[in-house]
This record gives sequence, structure tokens and C-alpha cells, in this order.
Amino acid sequence: MNPIIERLVNEKVDAALKNASIPKKFFITENGRGVVDGGDLYNAVVADVMSVVKVAIGEILSEIVSTQQKQAPQPAAQPAPAPQPAPAQKSQPSKSKVTTRK
Repeated sequence: MNPIIERLVNEKVDAALKNASIPKKFFITENGRGVVDGGDLYNAVVADVMSVVKVAIGEILSEIVSTQQKQAPQPAAQPAPAPQPAPAQKSQPSKSKVTTRK
């Protein structure tokens, strides 16, 4: 997984979880024990679920980025610069003699 994406996912999920007001919940485990929000077992379950979610989100985002990079249009070859016109030459007065008739 892309380390930048992994770091961002971890930070965002951790911040969202920290700022969320998780309601008190009660679960019954396979052995019949009750698990209440805030208990060690409950916190372990939340941590396990969040780690799976983080990996899944990170992989999804990495795949999206990879797909977009593959589909991104390649930059077109730069066209050759247009030839620059030669600087205009100053017109020289004609050296032909002008004769006038009287």
C-alpha cells in the first residue's frame, strides 16, 4: 500500500473514531458473556475492526490512484516551434537617377 495513503487513512479514521460519540452498546459473545462499550474486550473488538477497515480503505484508495495514473492521458509531444520570421529589412532609397524634363 502507498505509505502516504496509509498514513492519511490511519490519521483520518483515528480522528473520526476519537471524535465520534459511540453509543453504549451491549453484545453477547459466543460464550454468553456480555460485552459493554468501554470494556477491554469491546475496545479490542473495535481496534480489530478498525484495523481491517483501515487496510480496506487504504487498498481501495491505492487501487483508485493506480487506475487513474494508468488512464491519465500522456502529455502530447510538444509541437516544434513555429519558424520566426526574419527581421524586416529597412528599405533603402532607390539609387536610380530620376531625371526631370524641362
